[in-house]
Amino acid sequence: MNIENAIKQGYLKLKQNNIKSALLDSQLLMSKTIKKDKKFIILNSTKELKHSDYEFFKKLISYRAKSKPIAYLTGIKSFWNDDFFLNDKVLIPRPDSELLVEQVLKIYKNKAKINFLEIGIGSGCLILSILKEKKFFSGTGIDISNHSLKISKINAKKLNIVNRVKLFKSDIDNFNIGKYDLIISNPPYIKKLDIKNLAKDILNFEPKIALDGGLEGLSGFRKIIRKSSELIKNRGILVLEIACYQKRDVVRILRDNGFYVNRTVKDLANNDRCIVSTKI
Repeated sequence: MNIENAIKQGYLKLKQNNIKSALLDSQLLMSKTIKKDKKFIILNSTKELKHSDYEFFKKLISYRAKSKPIAYLTGIKSFWNDDFFLNDKVLIPRPDSELLVEQVLKIYKNKAKINFLEIGIGSGCLILSILKEKKFFSGTGIDISNHSLKISKINAKKLNIVNRVKLFKSDIDNFNIGKYDLIISNPPYIKKLDIKNLAKDILNFEPKIALDGGLEGLSGFRKIIRKSSELIKNRGILVLEIACYQKRDVVRILRDNGFYVNRTVKDLANNDRCIVSTKI
């Protein structure tokens, strides 16, 4: 079996299983299998596959046909300007979350040095993307998951940022180290009863701990905002990712905890996705 025919075979199986990006996914899984980029695959389409590679490719295709996310199968997800290593123990970074990076870089475009905290780091994509852009920033990240801390350490090493980031295993309620110019967070914000309605690739594969925001989807925000009011410096900035329907509730919680809401930022689908606030 050559590369081209194997990719076609994979594409047909994925298409039969209603995978929308069937051809691209088949190509990506071939890249993963033979450890070569797309250019190599195109230029060497008639190259015969080793039997072991073909069997591995078929195994990956079968997982994808059952809706396992492509990022978990390849172990890589692009975010901002870099590729991040991940596995199925951490949430897959979403393009919408790049809004948080974008806002931070706008706010501090003329600031050379700050100390900031991320609450719930996941793969490390937010804190590490900001540190990569701003060479003199220092960051602290916390998470309750050992898996997230391990993955984030791998990504910090990959991006050569180890000396500017400190990572702690902690719930936000029990974290009392430092005072910060900036705090960022993308907390779990899906209502507990809505989780069962998520797409199969999310529901069956992504960690529930990174999705479940409690009965109203607001439990994480309440804890994060309350504790941030203690950990943040006066006039410090808090940037949060929210679900599109949560603006009013999150704004209320922020105001009740001494924050002034600067603005709400919309994503590419024109949904409210990010709130920027200042501690007053």
